Amino acid sequence: MKFVVALHNKVNAVKEQAFNCLAKKDGQNTVEYVLMLVVIVGIALVAGKALQAYFPELMEKVKGKIGGGLDSM
Repeated sequence: MKFVVALHNKVNAVKEQAFNCLAKKDGQNTVEYVLMLVVIVGIALVAGKALQAYFPELMEKVKGKIGGGLDSM
C-alpha cells in the first residue's frame, strides 16, 4: 500500500511540475517580435529618407543602377 501511495504522490508531483512548466511565460512572444520588427523597419525608413535628403545624387545613382539591373534581366 505504501508503494501505491508513493507512486501516486510521485505521479502528482510530475503532473504538477509539467503544468507549472507549461504555465511559465518566459522568453519573447510573437507580439514582442512584431514590435521589434516595426521599430527596425521604422529606423530603416527614417535612415533612407535622411540619406535621400543629404545625398540626392547618390540616391539617383543607386536608383539608376537598380533600374538598369532590372532592365537587363
